[in-house]
Amino acid sequence: MSLLLKNRGAMLLLMLNIFLAFTGIGLVVPIMPTYMNELGIGGSVVGLLVAAFSLTQLLVSPFAGRLSDKMGRKKIIVGGLAVFAFSELLFGLANASWVLFVSRMLGGIGAAMIMPAVMAYVADTTSSEERAQGMGFINAAITTGFIIGPGIGGYLAELGIRVPFFVAAGAAAIVAVITLLVLPESRSAELREEARMMKGNKDSLIMQLMRSYREPYFFGLIIVFVLSFGLANYETVFGLFVDHKFAFTPKDIAFVLTFGSIAGAVVQITAFSWILNKFGESRVISACLLIAGLSILLTLFVHGFVAIVSVTFVVFLAMDILRPAVGTQLSKMADDSQQGLVMGMNSAYTSLGNIAGPIVAGVLFDLDINFPYAVAALVLFISFMLSVGYARRRRSKQVTAVR
Repeated sequence: MSLLLKNRGAMLLLMLNIFLAFTGIGLVVPIMPTYMNELGIGGSVVGLLVAAFSLTQLLVSPFAGRLSDKMGRKKIIVGGLAVFAFSELLFGLANASWVLFVSRMLGGIGAAMIMPAVMAYVADTTSSEERAQGMGFINAAITTGFIIGPGIGGYLAELGIRVPFFVAAGAAAIVAVITLLVLPESRSAELREEARMMKGNKDSLIMQLMRSYREPYFFGLIIVFVLSFGLANYETVFGLFVDHKFAFTPKDIAFVLTFGSIAGAVVQITAFSWILNKFGESRVISACLLIAGLSILLTLFVHGFVAIVSVTFVVFLAMDILRPAVGTQLSKMADDSQQGLVMGMNSAYTSLGNIAGPIVAGVLFDLDINFPYAVAALVLFISFMLSVGYARRRRSKQVTAVR
């Protein structure tokens, strides 16, 4: 609790910021079947629409991460909230598919500014002992926003199909003002000047991505990609899957996703630090990949509302633990002067997964409604095997170094 109230409640405010950004990604999920009917679009276009958000997030995230190193975290967070608020307002006013694409791309820019700056802020203000707990709090907000977004969208859509986006726009604008007035800057003037002088921070996005394979945290970035790919794949077609297969209503979809989200967030806030300290990042990452893959595969075979709720709960719980475990590992590997840069790469790889997942899911869904989950499960199983091998190599190197 002390960490949540530290620095005038900065952690609580950061959690609210990141929650809003990722809620915006998921708002469209239960509403898209209605948009598909109104605008005459198919599953492939739905996948592209979701991926448009992540495309701009990918392009802007590393730049925004570097900028937060140079200018400070607060300015970037507030700017991102303002862009995000406008994008939600535009989505609510849209009456053509191309306007929806513009809105989602602007939303991606806002999220790209918010996510790395918030995560770097946490790294700036927590000790190594507090880092896992701090990342657990932030990632609880990320995953909750990403998963509960469809739930909020489904319930608010009962008042009108465009109401969720007007509500999100107003909430983001209010939080931007509160953040501007309340949040203290975490980045000292000396570190900002040091970041401006670093040559590595001037590399382009392409160069950073190409060079990332040489970094010690590269495997963590791969897991970030797989996590985002699997969750985006699962969530993008979830509404369409249960609508076509089980005739779920928007309210049914909202309940399933909201239940899984809340349960996962509770685990992140209450038990994540203990889990990570007890078993270590590597074991937790491997176990979550395996459990998530098995649960997604089970989605193809279960029937009935209770079974769908149960399987979805396990999927989201595994993802909720996996995301902060990887984030904590990355933050520990990064130098203090490059927290923003590394968190920007974290956001970029998240975006790559969020781009690939919806596109692949949309195309596969048009071929067969079961294909998206089969592919997502396969990717997670492969990643599990790779993570086990990576953990063994790390332990072997550590033993050799001690000798």
